[in-house]
Amino acid sequence: MPKQKTHKGAKKRFRITARGKVKHRRAGTSHLQVRLSSKRKRNLRGTGVLASVSATKIIQALGKYSY
Repeated sequence: MPKQKTHKGAKKRFRITARGKVKHRRAGTSHLQVRLSSKRKRNLRGTGVLASVSATKIIQALGKYSY
């Protein structure tokens, strides 16, 4: 049987916590933040956590890479 390959895009964008939740970087934080309000920039800090429904597909795409 062939092994399942890791999805390289998912490996770069997501990370699994010790409890099995999926962390990701929020959209709109890389550049062009002059247009954003201070409140919006403050709320975009840190990482977000995905809902458990979509997290299962991400975990499957990551394969053995959870970091």
